[in-house]
Amino acid sequence: MLLALLGCARGGPCVAIVAPDGTTRATIAIEVANTTEQRERGLMFRKHLDDDAGMIFVFPDSDSRNFWMHNTEIPLDMLFADSSFRVTGIVADAKPETDTLRGVDGPSQFVLEVNGGFCARHQIKPGDHFNFQNFFPHASE
Repeated sequence: MLLALLGCARGGPCVAIVAPDGTTRATIAIEVANTTEQRERGLMFRKHLDDDAGMIFVFPDSDSRNFWMHNTEIPLDMLFADSSFRVTGIVADAKPETDTLRGVDGPSQFVLEVNGGFCARHQIKPGDHFNFQNFFPHASE
């Protein structure tokens, strides 16, 4: 967690996940995937992801989204959020190296990938909210 917080303190992009009561559940240093190429590659071929780090997929619009774990070597939690940054659903512990499509009901404009089990450890739930720091989310493609 210290590295993620240091990354945020140094001006790197971060997202705080905030409960409806205003409590911060977790703060994550994020890599941004906001182009088609970055979104297609995602976290493929990574052998490690720091505990409090992740990748945010930013799409140009809100739509039904599905992800797979093709060439992804680590288990992931996927947090789907709508255009108002509200978490609409979570795919927990997606199994590595599988081509099964995973998504949630309803449209999403943002998908945050973190290590598998992260949401359970931090009690992250649908209805929580993304609060971006040092980053304004917009898709470039």
